[in-house]
Amino acid sequence: MSEQIILALLSFAGTLIGTLAGIFATSRLSNYRIEQLEKKVDKHNNLIERVYLIEQHEAVIENKLKTADHRISDLENEQNQSNTV
Repeated sequence: MSEQIILALLSFAGTLIGTLAGIFATSRLSNYRIEQLEKKVDKHNNLIERVYLIEQHEAVIENKLKTADHRISDLENEQNQSNTV
């Protein structure tokens, strides 16, 4: 074989190895970034779920307060009516 062919084959092998190494490194970096984004999304979704539960709890508390206010008003009305009689 001629020296030029051997040199061309070595150059091709070096280029192929470099390209594959670059693709592998880029793939690892992309996978790492995707994992980090997934963690952030999970944290965000967890926060949204917690806020939803808090809002539900707040609605229940608000309903209980309204009921208590109505009861107090009814008792005050009964007391005023019994005082006037």
